[in-house]
Amino acid sequence: MIKRLLIGLLALIMLLGLTAIGLDQWISWKTAPYIYDTVSQLPKRQVGVVLGTSKYYRGGEPNQYYLYRIQGALNAYNSGKVSYLLLSGDNALQSYNEPRTMRRDLIKNGVRPTDIVLDYAGFRTLDSIVRTRKVFDTNDFIIITQRFHCERALFIALQQGIQAQCFAVPSPKNILSIRIREVGARLAALADLYLFNREPHFLGPMVPIPSRAELPKHGPTYPAVTPEQLVELENQLAKRPTSSVSVDASTTQEAPDENIEANSKKTPDSASKPEALPPTADHASMP
Repeated sequence: MIKRLLIGLLALIMLLGLTAIGLDQWISWKTAPYIYDTVSQLPKRQVGVVLGTSKYYRGGEPNQYYLYRIQGALNAYNSGKVSYLLLSGDNALQSYNEPRTMRRDLIKNGVRPTDIVLDYAGFRTLDSIVRTRKVFDTNDFIIITQRFHCERALFIALQQGIQAQCFAVPSPKNILSIRIREVGARLAALADLYLFNREPHFLGPMVPIPSRAELPKHGPTYPAVTPEQLVELENQLAKRPTSSVSVDASTTQEAPDENIEANSKKTPDSASKPEALPPTADHASMP
């Protein structure tokens, strides 16, 4: 009896494993036509969405996933393939702000501050992709991240009826553990899309890119928006469904920082391994 139970359990585990691998490969196959590995092949679009990750690992060493995404964003921007860069990432803590870190590094490498838009509520890949459509009014855009992440992001876009392509930037050599985790992330994404019908944590008023709002001349150069402020805005909208909101607290296109000297722009086909960028005080996490 026990032997039969063990055999049955083993067979069930193998079946689940094969199913997970099959779904993983199905997502890769379905999204392959929309992924580009070189800037020269990349179609020209107005907006490039850079999916956030931490700049440093927990041990303090530079995160190569982050560096490659920043270099890919620079290549797409400098080549004229995208006109605006939407930086979407986590801002769950005051001391951890992925979009702000990416913005600083991109400006230091020559991107004009007025061509950068920040999305502080990109807590998950689903949030980043759906918010690009529903908040930033952009339905055809370039995603910038590693290939394995491209596939999951594009699958979410396709399921949501969003037109998107992806610029697959290089990955570090030791990617096996991340790739195994990606299988689980894809299964979670399938559950979110087909079982739970999940929406982004926060939406808010629409802010098209480029923004039509005028920037204040003497306003702060970085109006930090926390998730708590986003919750407050959602509550205000719920209490006053017929009223209009003049200021969008969830997103902003920022004014140029003071005393920033832009470095010379990199060429689109620069070396595949970017140099480490200046450090900032952020925590670290895996992509």
